[in-house]
Amino acid sequence: MNVGISIDTSAVEKRFKNVNIDLAIFKALSKTSQQGINVILDRTAKGKGIYASFKRYSQKYAAFRAEKGRSINPDLNFSGKMLGSIKSAVKTSDKLANIYFSRKSEAKKALGNNKTRPFFGFNEKEKLKLVKLFAKNFKL
Repeated sequence: MNVGISIDTSAVEKRFKNVNIDLAIFKALSKTSQQGINVILDRTAKGKGIYASFKRYSQKYAAFRAEKGRSINPDLNFSGKMLGSIKSAVKTSDKLANIYFSRKSEAKKALGNNKTRPFFGFNEKEKLKLVKLFAKNFKL
């Protein structure tokens, strides 16, 4: 036994006839990816990684940082270059936003840091917040 349903979509089609969906996606992805960068930077500045607080710097490295006038609390920030090179790019054609390091040298540093103190990514709670932010910013 089957039940057929007929829906008149002409009103919906008329409402969205002049809407640029790609632009709406681009704007929402841009805001969401920028907030993603902010999440990584804010969390890292507090000495926290994706899932836990950063492990302490080695005694030798902590002494080196102190000697240079830097904090010995792990925040992955010595010169500011690595974290300052985090950027985002939106590809509307793929409906995708990438967060990346704009300089190869900084990406290499980040890769090493991420092995010891995972910071570049999002936990489930952060992902959910970013999804909600995208939905809030997706306006037709």
